[in-house]
Amino acid sequence: MEKKKKRGFWRWLIASVMLRLILIYLPKTFNLASRPEVSTPLVSLRRLAEGYWLKQSSISPYAGSMYHGSPLLLSLLGPLTVKRIEGQPNHLLCSLVFVIADIISALLIRATGHTLQMAYRQSLNSLDIVDILKSSDLLSSGDIAALVYLWNPFTIAACVGLSTSPVENLVVILALHGACKGLVPLAAFGWVMATHLSLYPAILIIPVILLLGYGPDTPPRKLFLQKGYGKNGDSHSSDNCGQQETNQSKAEVTFSWRPVIHFLFWSSLWSTYVLVLCSISVKPHGSLWEMFQRTYGFILTMEDMSPNIGVLWYFFAEVFDFFRSFFMIVFHLNILFMILPLAIRLKHRPCFLAFIYIAISSMLKSYPSVGDSALYLGLLGLFLDELADMKFSFFLLCGYIGVSLLSPVMHNLWIWRGTGNANFYYATGMAYACLQIILVVESVSAVLNHDRKLRKISVTKPRDGNS
Repeated sequence: MEKKKKRGFWRWLIASVMLRLILIYLPKTFNLASRPEVSTPLVSLRRLAEGYWLKQSSISPYAGSMYHGSPLLLSLLGPLTVKRIEGQPNHLLCSLVFVIADIISALLIRATGHTLQMAYRQSLNSLDIVDILKSSDLLSSGDIAALVYLWNPFTIAACVGLSTSPVENLVVILALHGACKGLVPLAAFGWVMATHLSLYPAILIIPVILLLGYGPDTPPRKLFLQKGYGKNGDSHSSDNCGQQETNQSKAEVTFSWRPVIHFLFWSSLWSTYVLVLCSISVKPHGSLWEMFQRTYGFILTMEDMSPNIGVLWYFFAEVFDFFRSFFMIVFHLNILFMILPLAIRLKHRPCFLAFIYIAISSMLKSYPSVGDSALYLGLLGLFLDELADMKFSFFLLCGYIGVSLLSPVMHNLWIWRGTGNANFYYATGMAYACLQIILVVESVSAVLNHDRKLRKISVTKPRDGNS
């Protein structure tokens, strides 16, 4: 059975790679590279190629208003944008890099899912409620999450549409995988690179620290304490056994500071290394301060008002300049306001907390793209057991499909046909944001209900055994 599952997974993976290669070789590939849902000022490969051309011309890549990405990404992908293979599609080498990034991301999601499933099964086994798990006869949750990421139309569009989102998603998944496995240098490297490339993953430091300190997702830690103390007080004749159970339960809820300190050390080390490399890269034509202004400053001030699938571009295009700074601060702080309450409530599920953080930042970031949604939708598959009873699943599926179909239509009516206006396209962005809000709210509610269900089972099961 296990061999059949592995064969099925690898067949689907190879099929997804073949689909990507076919779409890459199709002429123009539906012009995905020019779609505002796929290509934004931060992830557009065309802008990266323009920045590399400026750098080759002894001009700062940040001159003008074209490139706003990392100088390291420019050094990595820039040379591939100018290489042409006769008879092959343009930017073929870059497209292959994005395909490889998607494959590695899927494999890391799969490994992370297996780690989470094993740890969760051990936790339920220690609570004597392991029978609540509903194991799939076809594939495990890690395999399903990896395949969801590979076959998600958003992931395929970002890969084929010459967007650098696959690389950004890869380093985010790398950070979560390293934290789940307890590989502190890998987790620190992934978090530093993700923050360097996109800024918003900086908030993932909280779930990463919780993963390193507490370990992978578990049921509420009160259950372990209640079980330990309950067993210790059942009988005076089993003091040693009860004391052992109590110590084991206490170990489940203690926070380990040692890996966290190591993580902070490695993060400082990787950050220094990245800054040195960036300084070397921009030194001939600019400075680090210019890089910060053109990357992080560009994200925070939202200078480019070109349409995208988010909700901020239209708002700041209409707001008076006098109020612009105030609302800019409000929108960015809106993400920070949700960090602490969610961390307190979901500290026993740090990987799920990371999924929620990624979904919220994808909804409220300055320049969102479908590549951001591809990441959190892929991570969603890691929590199949917890989200089995989530409400509005079919509605959300239909909503995502509807928005994906309507967004190009409304953009065409507005820009090319001239029979619509900006409100047509912005309406799809608002609907998209509402779908993401429903997804976040319902997924959190489903996980909390799952925890309550575990609490009821753990309380009633000892009574049933005594009776």
